[in-house]
Amino acid sequence: MRRLALLPVLLASSATAQTTDERLQKARDEVNLVENAAKRAVAACDKKLYIKCRLEANDAANAARRALYAIDAAMKHQHPVEPPVITFPKVGDVLPVASGLNIASLLGAKSIPPSGAPDVVGAFRFLCGPGQISNDDPIVYPGKKGAAHTHQFFGNLGADANSTYDSLRKSGESTCQNDLNRSAYWMPAMLDGKGNVVRPDFVSIYYKRRPASDAFCSTAAKSCAGIPRGLRFVFGWDQTRPNEAQPDNAKFFNFKCVEGWSPTTAAFPDMVEATKSCKPGQWLSATISTPECWNGVGLDSKDHRSHLAAMVRDRNSGKLSCPATHPVIIPQFTMGVRYSIEAGEDPTKWELSSDHMLPAALRRPGASFHSDYFEAWQDEIRLRWEAGCLDKMLNCSDGDLGDGQIMARGKHYPQPKASPRLVPVS
Repeated sequence: MRRLALLPVLLASSATAQTTDERLQKARDEVNLVENAAKRAVAACDKKLYIKCRLEANDAANAARRALYAIDAAMKHQHPVEPPVITFPKVGDVLPVASGLNIASLLGAKSIPPSGAPDVVGAFRFLCGPGQISNDDPIVYPGKKGAAHTHQFFGNLGADANSTYDSLRKSGESTCQNDLNRSAYWMPAMLDGKGNVVRPDFVSIYYKRRPASDAFCSTAAKSCAGIPRGLRFVFGWDQTRPNEAQPDNAKFFNFKCVEGWSPTTAAFPDMVEATKSCKPGQWLSATISTPECWNGVGLDSKDHRSHLAAMVRDRNSGKLSCPATHPVIIPQFTMGVRYSIEAGEDPTKWELSSDHMLPAALRRPGASFHSDYFEAWQDEIRLRWEAGCLDKMLNCSDGDLGDGQIMARGKHYPQPKASPRLVPVS
């Protein structure tokens, strides 16, 4: 807004030099467009039309950029060049893509699971095996092979730097239950301090949300909805703010030692204390959860985060609700990643591949934990577990859809131990 306030001053100084120059008139016209777009945004915000407010504000921002280019060109006696407009996919931009899969062959019969009561959410769970290891990131560095820190992928085995929604839907075997879930998930690789990546034995994923009919959906937000087709985002530690402690993000992940399904330590915000207590035969468990509030429009954003937000608690009432800017509740999912510890290993030397991005004062193993998600479910299967498990508040496990069928375990379903478990860092 401060830059916009300077526009009349810049125009006045330019007009003194060239009062008849057509380029200055172009700049004036562009400024008028900024003003009009800003007024529309303010009006929409005042009326609490938040989605319209967001769209109008985006138009105003793009108009402001065009105006600045036009002013610069006029002052330099150059013809203005239309600046590139940064756009990200929105609802409606991503159309259904046929997968070519034989859906019936990937399903089996299953009795209806029990209710999730006394819990108030429906749950849908499944396991993933570890997939490819690479330095690709199709969300943060699309099209730039090898540009990222080392990632452990799971889900779509074909995911790489060039992946799009279209490519994920059309191809790739999946390590997550079976190929009906061709979504891509990835996270920083675990390094053992000896030049190896430690691959997890498995990753558990747990989608949950209150039923759409729950009154909470209209009091804590505008509504509860399903996961929008083609949604992508990064969650956990924010690598665009590496010099900040980020307690706002750290509260969504933790590390602990686990034996079987029972924790043997408390949950810690990084790996330092947990790995001191982990013994051979146990697992180091890393858990991370996604935000659950969505702006209802964007499938991505400039920082790959701001189209989603966490619920906030009212200081007076203590009640949780979504920010007004993010009025739609979507299924939240929690990932639990299990790394087995073998005899002779020292997990206190382990760290994540992204930990080196932290400044020395904040550099603790595990403190940079984050993950990425690129949705590419078979549409009808995702809609079925949202309706069968979440909206009916059922407790669904192992790919159970909650409607009498279950996702069969595919050939990449996790084994008792990852094989290979240690892979040299390339």
